[in-house]
Amino acid sequence: MKNKKDLIRIIRTPEDEITVDATGKKNGRGAYICNSQECLAKAVKHKGLERSLKISIPAEIYASLEKELNEIEEK
Repeated sequence: MKNKKDLIRIIRTPEDEITVDATGKKNGRGAYICNSQECLAKAVKHKGLERSLKISIPAEIYASLEKELNEIEEK
């Protein structure tokens, strides 16, 4: 268990886009992961995000999520 502020929210918008919600205030179905590449890799391996967001996620979306997480980690 971690504080909500320590986690990154990933959302599925009503248009079925998958994005990182750094503010935590965007509309859409959300799932939280910790702010690290290991958590994203684990979510990909076990399809945790797909279950939480109730949508199939293609590999290129995971690549863009990884890139966005890298940018957030650098800040």
